[in-house]
Amino acid sequence: MKIEIRTTVNGREMEATVKPNQTLLEWLRDDLRLRGSVEGCGVGVCGSCTVLVDGRPVSSCLMLATNNEGKQVTTIEGLAPGDELDPVQQAFLDNQAFQCGYCTPGMIMGTKGLLNSNPQPTQKEARDYLSGNICRCGTYSEVLAAVKSLCNESEPKQQSRR
Repeated sequence: MKIEIRTTVNGREMEATVKPNQTLLEWLRDDLRLRGSVEGCGVGVCGSCTVLVDGRPVSSCLMLATNNEGKQVTTIEGLAPGDELDPVQQAFLDNQAFQCGYCTPGMIMGTKGLLNSNPQPTQKEARDYLSGNICRCGTYSEVLAAVKSLCNESEPKQQSRR
């Protein structure tokens, strides 16, 4: 048995036929060939499969593809249209917020979700929000530096009163 869904993936509206038990991650990787999101743990604790659904980060290994009826899904491949990087991707690059790269797509999508909901998070808020993204290489301080650089960019410039 298969189920028809209508959804938007990376800005492209589509109709698709999915299996009732197929996860969003399986559908993205196997059927759509969008392989930026990866399965780390398969139980929603590592964050490597994070994508945005209607602007909010979700563990795509836990969400069924059928649950995306009428929703907007954004993967790492669709974050920046064209040849330029999204500001979050650029901040990760500028701050060397990756080593092996396995967690990087999930970290970037998690950061994008954070900034969608809170454009000026404190370091503690950023740390707490991204705590569901595990990096085996330990690049947490670089990731937080990338988040901070994005916040500093968008802060209004104020003159010092010293």
